[in-house]
Amino acid sequence: MSEKPKLITPRLPRGFEDRTPGEIAAVGAMIDKIKAVYERYGFDPVETPLFEYTETLGKFLPDTDRPNAGVFSLQDDDEQWMSLRYDLTAPLARFFAENFETLPKPYRSYRQGYVFRNEKPGPGRFRQFMQFDADTVGASGPEADAEMCMMMADVMDALGLAGKYVVKVNNRKVLDGVLAATGITSDAQKLNVLRAIDKFDRLGLEGVEALLRHGRIDESGARMPGAGLGAVQARYILSYLNSMVPAGQRLDPRYEDRDLVLHAYVVQDGPDGTPGEGGHKDEPFTLGKVQDDFAANENFRQGVSELQTIELLARAAGYGDDKIKIDPSVVRGLEYYTGPVFEIELTFKVQNEKGQDVVFGSVGGGGRYDGLVSRFRREPVPATGFSIGVSRLANALKLTGNLGATEPVGPVVVLVMDKDQTARYQAMVSELRQAGIRAEMFLGSTKNFGKQVAYADKRNSPIVIIEGSQEREQGILQVKDLIAGKQAAQAITDNAEWKAARPGQFEIKREELVSAVQKLLSEQ
Repeated sequence: MSEKPKLITPRLPRGFEDRTPGEIAAVGAMIDKIKAVYERYGFDPVETPLFEYTETLGKFLPDTDRPNAGVFSLQDDDEQWMSLRYDLTAPLARFFAENFETLPKPYRSYRQGYVFRNEKPGPGRFRQFMQFDADTVGASGPEADAEMCMMMADVMDALGLAGKYVVKVNNRKVLDGVLAATGITSDAQKLNVLRAIDKFDRLGLEGVEALLRHGRIDESGARMPGAGLGAVQARYILSYLNSMVPAGQRLDPRYEDRDLVLHAYVVQDGPDGTPGEGGHKDEPFTLGKVQDDFAANENFRQGVSELQTIELLARAAGYGDDKIKIDPSVVRGLEYYTGPVFEIELTFKVQNEKGQDVVFGSVGGGGRYDGLVSRFRREPVPATGFSIGVSRLANALKLTGNLGATEPVGPVVVLVMDKDQTARYQAMVSELRQAGIRAEMFLGSTKNFGKQVAYADKRNSPIVIIEGSQEREQGILQVKDLIAGKQAAQAITDNAEWKAARPGQFEIKREELVSAVQKLLSEQ
């Protein structure tokens, strides 16, 4: 007796997801609204392939010290390494450089598509997900950055999220100037400091101070290592964070007055840099001095000037700080950005896996990346842009009731009551299709009327067409309105009564098929 072949277990790879018709339709409607805003701003579509040569992606993979880590790669038959694109920006840089002579400058484009991350998947963290980008290549001034911020705000408004978001803006030149003024030169320490700054919104000044110095215990009880800064260095960073926030929004009253001398009561460090066990010292610290030290740094001055221009342009165009605001904690890709950086944050609360209320958070962002295109050409090529995380944004719209995630209307189904009459049924389907009506003939094996109607119901069909032998002899058809039938059936509790009433069902002449279906669909 031969063994039965072993069946393969159907399973989806970790970090990937299937999409249903309802989800596809809802996301498609969302994308159409985003496209309409992009095109109103004068941006045109372009499409790049899923694969790029790995060297095209280069070191510009966000937040990684290993240039080729985090990507899915394979070797072509000519021994060239190719990788699935990590984002949509590096392929744009390659496309622009390759077509430099023929493209207009500045070049304004938008792109939509899947990107791939070879990383450990987790809740809300996928290995394949969709992004929707817009970029301006060849414009060096902050005006292009301001336009990006305004376009991001318009996208959120178009999606029904007015009052539920803010576009936060910072500048990497400001951050770099602060780090230089603070005397931080180690790349590893810079990384840790920037990561601490990035947590300002969530942890506040005290939490950031702990991460800048000796670390902290997080909510799970795990020890988070600190950046190892001294007390004075940490105060420089904290005073920057607080001084960049409008006075009414500051989190620590010790930083309210520019001329206030701060007496920071801090733990003395031991000779080896470890925190002391109870020894304290009183350190006079003048915020005005810190501001002066920052201002002496050219990078800092340039960054502040660009932020002021962005804010001026946004306000002149009617965008208040409830839509676009300067936020000193925005960091973004540590090796990627060279100037203004921005982030769309949704401000409404949702519950996390622990049932706690938390702010939904970021659904996209971007900034200026003047070094990316220049990897392909000798002359400098400025660029700025932003990316929307489509899946995350769709989830936000679902939570706020703005996604419209309803199942698409299915086809009109012509039931097969007699197998020897399939040519007649197929002719009906063809008539409907030629009139622009979505339609199909039931192709299953069952002859059972109830099971065929159940199939149509599962397909979310609005109408079924019925022709049995009696109808055929009389030259009529039965039209069953499934939508009206469902509504009427809710008021009928007796099965015999339901069969007798045949709710939502009526007869028409055979030649009236198309006009009757069109009329009923318009009424539905």
